[in-house]
Amino acid sequence: MFELVAEDRRRMTAFLRDLIRTPSYSCQERAVAERIAGEMRAVGFLDVAMDRIGNVVGRLSCSGRGNCPTLLFDGHMDTVGISDRSAWKRDPFGAEVENGVMYGLGACDMKGALAAMVYAGKLLIESRAPLKGDVVIACVVQEEPCEGLAARVLIEEEGIRPQWVVLGEPTSMTIARGQRGRVELEVTSYGRACHASQPDLGENAIYSASRLIFGMELLSGNLSNDRFLGPGSLAVTQIRSESGSRNVIPDRCSFVIDRRLTLGENEAKAMAEVQSVIARERVRADVQVLGYRSTSFTGYQAVQRANFPAWVTDENHPLVQAMERAVRDELGARPKTTRFPFSTDGAYTAGAAGIPTVGLGPGDEKLAHTVDDQVRLEDAFEAARVYAALASILLGGK
Repeated sequence: MFELVAEDRRRMTAFLRDLIRTPSYSCQERAVAERIAGEMRAVGFLDVAMDRIGNVVGRLSCSGRGNCPTLLFDGHMDTVGISDRSAWKRDPFGAEVENGVMYGLGACDMKGALAAMVYAGKLLIESRAPLKGDVVIACVVQEEPCEGLAARVLIEEEGIRPQWVVLGEPTSMTIARGQRGRVELEVTSYGRACHASQPDLGENAIYSASRLIFGMELLSGNLSNDRFLGPGSLAVTQIRSESGSRNVIPDRCSFVIDRRLTLGENEAKAMAEVQSVIARERVRADVQVLGYRSTSFTGYQAVQRANFPAWVTDENHPLVQAMERAVRDELGARPKTTRFPFSTDGAYTAGAAGIPTVGLGPGDEKLAHTVDDQVRLEDAFEAARVYAALASILLGGK
C-alpha cells in the first residue's frame, strides 16, 4: 500500500491551494503550467518539459531498456470562466478550506486531480520500486472548449504512445469507463430581405428557422439509446439572425445544435437526421459541423472539428480490472463503475485513437462548473494513492 505522510499531505494541500489561486482560463494556462512544472521537479521528477501547445509533461522512465509500455495520466489545467462573481459565496480564487473541503474555481474540475497525479508520482519515486514501463503525467491545455485537442497533440505530434490512459476528471472516486460523444452542428436557414413594413414582400429566415427548431425538438425524442451510455440527446443552444437593420426582414438565421452521441451514433448519422428535418419542412437551409480555432499561450495555432466520438472500455478489460484492484488495495472498498456524464479527453484517446481508457478522480461531477466548485482533500489524497497503486500494478508486476 501507498501512504501520504503528514508532510506530504501538507505540501499537497499547499500545492492545490496555489493551483486554485492561479487563474488558468483556456489559452491562458502559462502561470499554472509553470507552477505545476516547478512542483514536479520539487517532488523528484527528473524529466519535466512543456510541449508545443503548452502541456506540462512529467515522466518517470522504466528501469529497463528498449521499448517500454507507457501509462498516461491525463488532467487538464484550464477552467471555465466566471459569469457572475457575485453568485459565489466564497472567493473563487480564495482556496478556502472548511471541514476538510477546499473551495474554488477548478477545485473539482480538475485541479484536485492534478495535485493527486503529481503526488502519485512522488509516491512512486519514493517507493524505489522498479518500473517495467513509463509513467507519464500530462497536464494539458484547452480541454474545456475542445476536449481531446491537447491529448491529440501529445500523442500524434509529440510522439507519446501510451498503452493505457487514466483521466482524472471528477467521478466521486468511482471508475468511469465510457462517455457519450458530441458533435456541434450549425443550421442556417435562408430567406429574402425586404422592408419590415411590408413583410409579405420578403421571406423571413427566422420563421423558417423556427420551423426547423420545432422539428429538432421532435427529433430529440427519437434518438438511439445504449444500455450503458444511455440515449443520445439534442439541444438547440444558440440562435442569431442577420439583417441590415431592425426594420429589415432577415435573410439569414442560424442556430447551434449540441448533439450528444451514444454508441452507434456518429457525425454522419447526426447530420443525416438534421438534413431529413430540413427536407421535410421544405425550407432553404444547410447544416455544417462547427470547428474550433485558438492560439495557445505558446503561440501554437490549434484547429479542430467539433466532433468527439463516444467510447466505452469493456468492464472486463485488464485496465478496468487493474483500476478496481488499485481501489480495493488502497481504500479497502469495492469500487463502483459508472460512465462520465460529460465529454472528456477520452473522446480522442479511446474514441478516436482506440487506446484503452478509464477515469477516476476526486470531486463530485455535479459540482463541476458551478459556484460551489469544491473538492474533499481526503478524496484528493486517496486519488494519489490509487494512481500510484495502478502504476505499480500495471508496470511493476505487483
